[in-house]
Amino acid sequence: MVPVTESTRAALERYRQRRIEFVSQRQNEAFFISERGTRLEGSSVRRTFAKISRTVGLRAAVENVRIGHGPRLQDIRHSFATRTLINWYKAGLNATLELPKLATYLGHVDFSHTYWYVEGVPELLQLAAERLGTHVSRGRV
Repeated sequence: MVPVTESTRAALERYRQRRIEFVSQRQNEAFFISERGTRLEGSSVRRTFAKISRTVGLRAAVENVRIGHGPRLQDIRHSFATRTLINWYKAGLNATLELPKLATYLGHVDFSHTYWYVEGVPELLQLAAERLGTHVSRGRV
């Protein structure tokens, strides 16, 4: 179970209802499925995201490259992981104790896989250094 906003829950429920209307018999347990009722393939999802990104101006068109260069789906995961840690630090939470939540949000069984998604942006590094400095000045690390 992953917490989502009410608007996200409502959008997912609308999708679920439409999915039932269009594909009456599911061929697998995946929530997001193709028009044939099969699990979405990662390459198709990435290609669709790239096309939408170009349409809305997030990706610049590049000659001889059909989808151009720009944000990728995994970039959103990196930004989400990093922003979540920053928000936890700012809220005074112990980010180490919160990491299992972040792993769950990202779909990781083992939270050690989550570290790959955290980017060392200046704001996060500053907050972590301040937290470490507080613990060091109190004689604990």
